[in-house]
Amino acid sequence: METERIVSPEYTPPDGAIELSLRPKTLKEYIGQNKVKENLAIYIEAARTRGEALDHVLLYGPPGLGKTTLAGIIANELSVNLRVTSGPAIEKQGDLAALLTNLNEGDVLFIDEIHRLSRAVEEVLYPAMEDHVLDIIIGKGPSARSIRLDLPHFTLVGATTRAGQLSAPLRDRFGVILRLELYGTEELALIVRRSADILGIAIDQDASLELASRSRGTPRIANRLLRRARDFAQVIGDGAITCKSAQIALDSMEIDALGLDLVDRRVLEMIIAQYNGGPVGLETIAAAIGEETVTIEDVYEPYLMQIGFLGRTPRGRVVTPAGYAHLGLQHPQRQDTQEQIRFAD
Repeated sequence: METERIVSPEYTPPDGAIELSLRPKTLKEYIGQNKVKENLAIYIEAARTRGEALDHVLLYGPPGLGKTTLAGIIANELSVNLRVTSGPAIEKQGDLAALLTNLNEGDVLFIDEIHRLSRAVEEVLYPAMEDHVLDIIIGKGPSARSIRLDLPHFTLVGATTRAGQLSAPLRDRFGVILRLELYGTEELALIVRRSADILGIAIDQDASLELASRSRGTPRIANRLLRRARDFAQVIGDGAITCKSAQIALDSMEIDALGLDLVDRRVLEMIIAQYNGGPVGLETIAAAIGEETVTIEDVYEPYLMQIGFLGRTPRGRVVTPAGYAHLGLQHPQRQDTQEQIRFAD
């Protein structure tokens, strides 16, 4: 089954150059996440006043909410360099050592998907974060010796969608831990209008609200829908995105009023049609729709649970009454008392 979906919050390479151009550079330009911004502004100002590097920062939350953007803003506000990498890219201790020894005083090192660092690499990171030193083992066997290198004071910004998978020793070394929340429709509409201005796209307020309401609370999805709505507006209209042309675009992409696409609805319909709404195990769902369990758990399931259409029980996943109602179906518990007893068991 195709997993490259228009409503996927994951980064996709073709979006890269455009996404970079849309990213705000300062906290003032950054829309939403007000509490995070307020606290971060204080921490940055305090560090700047003392002439010190900012304490290490951990950003966590669903994908597409702006963790990478915030790392860039931190570096920009501190007027230092930003070095970007990811957990899977740092395979060996030497890879991390090369990154750390090339940092300048006060620089920001951003590690995306930091929960995917290997334990061996983490062991090198601990003294670097805490004491700003790097311990390197030279040689093997009896002739092996340890060399300690001093590192400049730097700020590590780690980003993760799975804070629970971070080891306790690593998590405890972050002085600032911030959670990013899903955006509201009004905030996303502001982001859509800002992006439209940068890209030179004419869009009215109702159209921006329409796109925002179907963006699953995620700026990355909102910007992606904006670009696709622009395509429809140019071909079937005069180039300006109106509410009507936005609705035509979204309906053509099979994205409904709550941001669910064809795959989301297929998951719900499969559980209802084949398993009477559940409970059904994750592996069974994956086999039924031809996906891996990790894809179901990471890509499809989170949003369905966030909006209350899918629930977890000890026996498996179940479609909730709200999920049935969204598909225009009657929940079996409402049919008669006997059915209610059967489902309660």
